[in-house]
Amino acid sequence: MNMQMTDKELNALVSLLDDGDQEVKEHVRDKILSLGNKIIPFLENKWEGSFNPELQKEIEEIVHDMQFNLLMERLTDWTNSEEKELLEGLWIINTYLYPELEFEQLNGLMQQIYFDVWTNFKNELSVYDKIKLINNVMFNDLKFSANTKNFHSPANSMIKTVLETKKGNPISLCSVYLLVAKKLGLPVYGVNLPNLFVLTYKSGKFKFYINAFNKGLIFTKQDINNYLDHLKLDPKPEYYEPCENIEIIRRVIRNLIYSFEKIGDLDKSKEVSQLLKIVDKN
Repeated sequence: MNMQMTDKELNALVSLLDDGDQEVKEHVRDKILSLGNKIIPFLENKWEGSFNPELQKEIEEIVHDMQFNLLMERLTDWTNSEEKELLEGLWIINTYLYPELEFEQLNGLMQQIYFDVWTNFKNELSVYDKIKLINNVMFNDLKFSANTKNFHSPANSMIKTVLETKKGNPISLCSVYLLVAKKLGLPVYGVNLPNLFVLTYKSGKFKFYINAFNKGLIFTKQDINNYLDHLKLDPKPEYYEPCENIEIIRRVIRNLIYSFEKIGDLDKSKEVSQLLKIVDKN
C-alpha cells in the first residue's frame, strides 16, 4: 500500500481508535489522516469486519475527513485554474455526497444527453428554432423537469442525481442545458438573477433569455425588469449579463448550504460553508 506501515502496524493503530483516552484517540486520528487517501480501502475493510459500533463510527469520520480534504484540494486547484471547466466544478461538488464518483462516469452521462440532442440538431435552423429543438429533446424526449416536490433537497445540487433522475433546481437544470448548448457551439451563458438562475443567448443582434426550470421558456429583458420590479429590487448589470463558471459553482455551493439548513443538517451546512470560502477567494 506504499504507506511505510505493515498491515499488522495499521491494525494495531486502528484498534487504538477505541481507546478510552481522548488524547490517545486524537493522536491516532491525526496519524491515520497523515497516511492519506490510499489507506481508505484498508479502513473500509476494517469497518466491514468490525462489530464495534464505536470503532465503526470513528472509521466513518476519518474516511469522511479524508474525502472532504481531497474535495477541498480539488476545488482549490479548480478555482486557481484558467479553464474552470463547468462539468469538472460540478463533479467536485458532487463528490461531497458521492465521493466514489469518477469524473469519467459523470462525463459519460453528460455525453449521452449531448448525443441525444446532437442527433436531432440541424445547423441550418434559425436561432430560435435551435433553442426550441434543444427544449424539445431535453424536456419532452428526455423528460427533464423542475423538482418542485423536493425543491430544497441537497440532491438538486448533485449533478449525477440530476442527470439520473432528470429532475433538478434552476441552476442544475440550467447547467445541463448550458453544457449541451456549449458543446453544440451555441453562445449560451448563465445569468445570476435573485432567487432564480437562467440562461441567455447572446450573439450579435440576438439576445434573449431561457428559463430551463420552466421547460426552456424564452423571455426578454423586459420580463427581467418586471421580475425585479415584482421583487422590489433595483436592476443591476449582473442581472442581465453572462456570468463566469465560478459564479455558477459559487451559487451551487450556496444552494447546498441552504438545502442542508432547510432539512436541519447544520453540521453539513457548516462543513460545506468551507467550500464557499475557497471559491470566494477568487
